[in-house]
Amino acid sequence: MSMQTVLPTALAVSLALAGWLTSAAAQAKPFKWSSASDIPTLDIHSQNNALGNGVHASIFDSLVYYNSKTFKVEPKLATSWREMSATQYRFNLRKGVKFSDGTALTADDVVFSLERARAKTSNFNVYTQGFSRIVKVDANTVDIVLSGPNPVLLNQLTELRIMSKAWAEKNKSVEPKDGKTKDENFAHRNAMGSGAYMVKEWQPDQKLVLVKNPNWWGWSEVPSNVTEIIYTPIKNEATRAAALLSGEIDFVLDPSPQDLGRMRNNPNLKVIDGIENRTIFLGMDQHREELPGSSVKGKNPLKDVKVRKALYQAIDMDTIQRVTMRGLSQNTGALVAPQVNGWTKAVDTRFPYSQDASKKLLAEAGYLNGFEVDFACPNNRYINDEEICQAITAMWAKVGVKAKLRTLPLVTYFPMIQRYEASIYMLGWGVPTFDALYSLQSLTRSVGTGGDGNYNVGRYSNTRMDYIVDRVKTETDLPVRNRLLTEGLQLQNDTVAHIPLHNQVIPWAMKKNVDVVHRPDNRLDWSLIKVN
Repeated sequence: MSMQTVLPTALAVSLALAGWLTSAAAQAKPFKWSSASDIPTLDIHSQNNALGNGVHASIFDSLVYYNSKTFKVEPKLATSWREMSATQYRFNLRKGVKFSDGTALTADDVVFSLERARAKTSNFNVYTQGFSRIVKVDANTVDIVLSGPNPVLLNQLTELRIMSKAWAEKNKSVEPKDGKTKDENFAHRNAMGSGAYMVKEWQPDQKLVLVKNPNWWGWSEVPSNVTEIIYTPIKNEATRAAALLSGEIDFVLDPSPQDLGRMRNNPNLKVIDGIENRTIFLGMDQHREELPGSSVKGKNPLKDVKVRKALYQAIDMDTIQRVTMRGLSQNTGALVAPQVNGWTKAVDTRFPYSQDASKKLLAEAGYLNGFEVDFACPNNRYINDEEICQAITAMWAKVGVKAKLRTLPLVTYFPMIQRYEASIYMLGWGVPTFDALYSLQSLTRSVGTGGDGNYNVGRYSNTRMDYIVDRVKTETDLPVRNRLLTEGLQLQNDTVAHIPLHNQVIPWAMKKNVDVVHRPDNRLDWSLIKVN
């Protein structure tokens, strides 16, 4: 071949490639979004945090996942499954799946990941409750063997994402990062999964950049045209709103109630509303004999149900809903939202707000003049979390309880409460399984193993509650099971294990050219986002 023929051919190829790159660049769409707090970790089994779990779902696939429109469980890494017996399920894995580094995903990775979720340092044991063994049948088949029947197994598997065994071993991340400590493993700041996106850069509390994973198996099946996802945590509500209004970002997950009016009226923006399956509540230390920093010495006033009920009845939720939340909340007397199996109207009934009743209960408990107590809240996790706690502090003061409020950012708040360092604390609990067992097991079951009481950081303990939770784990008679769930929710109310506040109403605000599907778990479905 002569040089004269090579050059024109090379030039033609070069020009064609340049044209393709220009076209690809024109179609490439970044998606810039924000909310108040950063994710706590990239380790998929460390912190069971809803914001982090939602982001992890873009990087790592699970065996199954919820359909964003029907919320029915659908195949992901598992293309099919069947019940071999009441205590054994077989999952057939999708063939040809690769991790973002090009290596094949096999049954070994699934077995490793599900076992990793059961580790002592994992916060995901609650999703593996009932697991006895995870068995590799062959390279594309895995069996989950249970200790007893489990009617919510598939729901649990939606939150158990799969990572590369070889990558974890190579990078000394076989065990999950312990969320209660500052110790880090490689998986805390790095990630390599089989999901739609890969981590390009993470600067905690500043920026997370994800880019399209060309090896993802699902691109031909989804409408998304997003090639880069840029997440910027912005704690300040006004700054977050200004970033959207100026066009600096495309989407805000948690616009503040006070900014929604001008967002709804802006012709370049749109707001989508929906009730989240997350309940905001207060927990109380019912374990220690004496509370640090309290004016009460030699005993713990929060162990007395009369005191807990007094704190409950001193909170005017109608005023908080109207003034603090500007109507964007759903007052509740239950520990779970209406979408959750086990909820009934009866268990949703609140104790009535009454300062007189509160003062009477405090007097009966021996605290006629009230007492001082520590009160901890996050300041960038839930909608108006700090403002809610400030309002409650003022309400308690009117009945003589002097709450010493301290607020912390998410990344330090959750490890702190899991170390049992708060006397009264705020927590919001979403229910990924849409079944009240998840809440009762995590929040009201006596602290134990296998996810029992993993967020029962007030260390409430009740023998009847423990019986209900343990029975429900394997009860297959659905009417009986549902009655037990409702009984458990009512028992939580009667004993004032926690003080329910409200269910969050979640508005998402975005540019007009952004298409998303609103989900009751308040997470984005990355495969459905489109920037027009």
